[in-house]
Amino acid sequence: MNIPKGKKIYFASDNHLGAPTPEQSRPREIKFVAWLDEIKEDAAAIFLIGDLFDFWFEYKTVVPKGFTRTLGKLAEISDSGTPIYYFVGNHDLWMNGYFEEELNIPVYHKPKEFTFNNKTFLIGHGDGLGPGDKGYKRMKKVFTNPFSKWLFRWLHPDLGVRLAQYMSVKNKLISGDEDAKFLGEDNEWLVQYCKKKEEEKHRDYYVFGHRHLPLDIDLNNNAKYINLGDWISYYTYGVFDGEKMELKEY
Repeated sequence: MNIPKGKKIYFASDNHLGAPTPEQSRPREIKFVAWLDEIKEDAAAIFLIGDLFDFWFEYKTVVPKGFTRTLGKLAEISDSGTPIYYFVGNHDLWMNGYFEEELNIPVYHKPKEFTFNNKTFLIGHGDGLGPGDKGYKRMKKVFTNPFSKWLFRWLHPDLGVRLAQYMSVKNKLISGDEDAKFLGEDNEWLVQYCKKKEEEKHRDYYVFGHRHLPLDIDLNNNAKYINLGDWISYYTYGVFDGEKMELKEY
């Protein structure tokens, strides 16, 4: 994909809308929607890299209540012809067609490679990648198992959503996140994952979320690992102008 002159590609992740309560989440949602409204004028594409919601589950005819401002703005931008790409995170991994059908937004469940202006990107949320984090990896297998999803679907939505919100906010059973502090390159498992992928095939940028930390790390002279931070503490996002990728704060 060639980016038209004057256009940019934007990246954001880890909004966790709805946490810790819808009321407390509302100001953050309003700020995020204001950002979407600003970037829509020069956005060639927008990448949402997971955990937009603190919990999301799609029943056959029901989706979680709320997030009207965000979903409405995404629909507006998508309808205008600007492509939006969504990568599920560990809090919204139970997406199953709603974004594609209602918003025309493709949804990805694994990292995917893109090329913009001859620059290659490997993009994904980042949960469960690299060495370590074995407890979360086991938990993710349980949550993504079709039988587990089938059992959960049989709960009444009021009960199911309330239970999942409790697990997410209080017990972090579907999180896998460590404290949001930099552990050093040797202990950052996403850094190790990106270095291994770079050994297999060169990419210019590895763009991930999940760690809730804005990070810009040189993997070598030609490749960078970018972690997008979050919209809870940092309000950071990534922007690629066709030549270089930068982290910015809103």
